[in-house]
Amino acid sequence: MSNPMNPIVNVAVQVLPRSKSKDTYELVDEAIRIIDQSGLKYRVTPFETVIEGEYDSIMDIVKKVQLACYNAGAESAMTYIKIQSNSKAPVRISDKMNKYD
Repeated sequence: MSNPMNPIVNVAVQVLPRSKSKDTYELVDEAIRIIDQSGLKYRVTPFETVIEGEYDSIMDIVKKVQLACYNAGAESAMTYIKIQSNSKAPVRISDKMNKYD
């Protein structure tokens, strides 16, 4: 069975790390650092970060984001993911945001 999904998708990831000894924003900054280092296009918003790229690459980044939070001192984390895909065309952040920039 072939995969009808275009490989370029948007994934919104929200990670909510918790720690008794670390500031939540410091832990979230570690997550954003991992996303930035990926080289993929992304946009940080107040509640989540949207990443544009190939599905499998982004899912690997989501795993690294969670690990980075734990390595930075998180004791637990809740991670929420939203995926937008299309069977005919790539999903681009710019297609949705250009009129607001």
